Amino acid sequence: MTKKNKTLALYHKLQRWPMGNKLFSLAICRMAPYFGSVSPLITDLRPNRCECIIKKRRKVENHIRTMHVIAICNGLEIAMGAMAEASIPAHLRWIPKGMTLDYTAKAGSDIRCVAEVSPEAWQPGDMDVAVTAYDSNDVVVVKGSIKLWISEKKPK
Repeated sequence: MTKKNKTLALYHKLQRWPMGNKLFSLAICRMAPYFGSVSPLITDLRPNRCECIIKKRRKVENHIRTMHVIAICNGLEIAMGAMAEASIPAHLRWIPKGMTLDYTAKAGSDIRCVAEVSPEAWQPGDMDVAVTAYDSNDVVVVKGSIKLWISEKKPK
């Protein structure tokens, strides 16, 4: 019998409530408070994939009134972290090791951040998670990967 994933269980439970995505996103930001700086909204979470939205508002803009790329990086890291928590096998743990990104277009709208990995990738060692940020016209504005270190949990 496999142990039920707490993150995914909470997401599915809150989906039955009005504003469930908002409640789940607030819970994620409570676990990692820095992410609240971009006010993410997780809109889709399933094993090996997560999407979140960052609204374009003044607090995430740069000097040319487009979304600051570091705010987008935060959104990509939120998507990756939620995906990792909802996907990792119970005997493994993860920690981010690095991020490699290309800025491909100006971000003049809300941004949809997507993190995806293949189910077979969950093995001890380095693992790259594909991350992509899209504007409201589905134009890729940031693309790259976040490298995770995957290791076995120590027995208790």
